[in-house]
Amino acid sequence: MRMKFNKSSQLLLVSVSSLLMAGLVTACSTLTTDFVFVTSSKAAGTNNYGEIDVFEINQQSGVMRQIPTSPFPSGGRNPVAEAISADNYNLYVANQDDNSIVQFVIGNDGKVYPQNTVNTPGIYPLAIAINGTNLFVVDTYQPLPVCSTGDPCSGSIGVLPITVGKTSPPSDTLGAPVANGNLTYMPLCLTGYTYSSATLTWTCAIPASETHIITPTAVNVLKSGADVFVTAYDATASPNVGYIFGFVVGTGGGLAPLNNGAPPHNMGTGSQGLGIRPTAVASDPTSSFIFVADSTNALVVSYSISSGTLTRVGAISTGNQPAAVAVDPAYPFVYVANSLDNTVSAYSMSSGVLTALGTYATGEQPVAIGIDPSTNHFLYTANFLGSGINGTVSGFELDPTAGTLVNSQNSPYNANAQPTAVAAIPHQSNP
Repeated sequence: MRMKFNKSSQLLLVSVSSLLMAGLVTACSTLTTDFVFVTSSKAAGTNNYGEIDVFEINQQSGVMRQIPTSPFPSGGRNPVAEAISADNYNLYVANQDDNSIVQFVIGNDGKVYPQNTVNTPGIYPLAIAINGTNLFVVDTYQPLPVCSTGDPCSGSIGVLPITVGKTSPPSDTLGAPVANGNLTYMPLCLTGYTYSSATLTWTCAIPASETHIITPTAVNVLKSGADVFVTAYDATASPNVGYIFGFVVGTGGGLAPLNNGAPPHNMGTGSQGLGIRPTAVASDPTSSFIFVADSTNALVVSYSISSGTLTRVGAISTGNQPAAVAVDPAYPFVYVANSLDNTVSAYSMSSGVLTALGTYATGEQPVAIGIDPSTNHFLYTANFLGSGINGTVSGFELDPTAGTLVNSQNSPYNANAQPTAVAAIPHQSNP
């Protein structure tokens, strides 16, 4: 058996005061439109931490280059996920092997300064998302003594409240997990949920029937902040069966299952048998639709959201083994990174229905995808295998009218080995 090792939150080496001094340094290029943060999971340095490469995007050409002093330590082992605070001042990195999330303040030159480390509610975090003052973290396993890689159990989702700092730039603080009654997390229950008014706790409706292992893969919170969705699959079933768990986000970040605790949405229901192994989920800017990539069937499936109910509105082919999905926040386009094909598939979007626009080559094994938040004009992928001993980052210019992509000059760009996640801020967001 393997139990989670709990360690107290710790203040990392750099103080806010030193950050304020460093914040006076401006970016090397006045033409920088965004800073892109790419985590690399390959162990480096004396602590075997992962690393964070920081790239700047040229607003005219889309060319990406690493800033001076990049990369930076990720603050933990095997970083797998990133998220940016709502005000663009803080970067959060989930380090899977340490069960931790490290909070960094971002200087106006793109450099990152570690401030705090907290444990996640469960074991082995794999995905995080932020909306407003809540950070949602999905863990591979629930924090139970019987849960380990040798004896796996179903996963969970937890919520960490964010307190925005009063310094300039503000350094956030992550609080203790929001309580689900007498639990610090919400289990992923195949049988649905029941609520105890005595303990104020949502638990699995039929605990004795929870014999299958539900493995989560991704998380997305709507822009409205109303709902959060977790994709997962039944690892016990053969072939696997994909599910979408939905939760209402309440006051203070508390979660409650959608539809009064009904079982999760079964993606395999229907004549097409969708959803063998969902790998990614994203939502549109209106919070009306979500898009789920199914790795096994090489599909991206569209769902409308109405009163918390998911209704499938379409499915369309992707490349082989889609690993990540991005929805343009300003234009009606959706992009899918296909890890086995080394491509990005582009789609136009109308009322949730996708139409294929084209396929574009990336570096080897793209596993994460993002769109620049400043102009929504550039797209990038993190390519896990890259070239030789390095990973790579591919850059594209996005046509806001047609949705098509053109490779940026000299793309793909070298990154550290085994990149896993991408996140970005507009350059002008920091004073």
